[in-house]
Amino acid sequence: MTPSRATLLLALLVAVRCEGAVLDAFVFFPDRHVPAAPAGIEDRWITTADGVRLHAWYGGPAAPAATLLWSHGNAGNIADRVDVLRAFVARGLGVLAYDYRGYGRSDGRPSEAGVSRDAEAAFDALVAAGVPPGRIVCFGESLGGAVSIDLATRRPCAGVAVVSTFTRLRDVARVHYGPLAVLAGDRFDALARVGLLRVPLLVAHGDRDDIVPIDLGRRLAAAASVPVRFVVVPGRGHNDVFDDPALLDAVAAFARETAGHP
Repeated sequence: MTPSRATLLLALLVAVRCEGAVLDAFVFFPDRHVPAAPAGIEDRWITTADGVRLHAWYGGPAAPAATLLWSHGNAGNIADRVDVLRAFVARGLGVLAYDYRGYGRSDGRPSEAGVSRDAEAAFDALVAAGVPPGRIVCFGESLGGAVSIDLATRRPCAGVAVVSTFTRLRDVARVHYGPLAVLAGDRFDALARVGLLRVPLLVAHGDRDDIVPIDLGRRLAAAASVPVRFVVVPGRGHNDVFDDPALLDAVAAFARETAGHP
């Protein structure tokens, strides 16, 4: 066992008696630096129901076929996927990528309840800007997939697309830390919520993902009661899955179809 992993495990053992804010430190890994918005991408600011100011980037054609509301993973910020954002725009989609509280230029500190409110605020901001709910696809990567599934149970949308997403945070922790996974509790339980969806679902996963194994993605898809499109991304892991243009094509096609613009 490496010193860093041993230190993490010890910290987790200490945290078992602590409040959720302590455990959040082992879930969320924000990067506060976001460069200036690149050409063709605009800054947007969103205020949540509890008064937190969030930063977002928006890109898209004048009349997008559909709009992706992008909830990112647990590390980094919106700038990490700007090339993917542009690739979706090039495929005729609008994209609103927002940073959770505590990430990038967004105020506050992240928590499960907090990022849930952030997603709601981002969705409501799109609707307020004139995007019909039936043209919005809740799109999430990794932890953001759990956020997107949860959001779609509380807001009307065209569909949900998730990439590299798990069943429950506890299941991912079990892969890496064995019995210490119990410390994750019932956090980010996408498995419990996916059965509540009433819109089509796309689940995509790299078959070499060693962070969130593809079997978790398969279990998540199998638990849905709506039409599901399961996309295997061959030869890709957790962090390079978007390097495959076929995945971008599949997400774009799904978004257009569910929004009524095939």
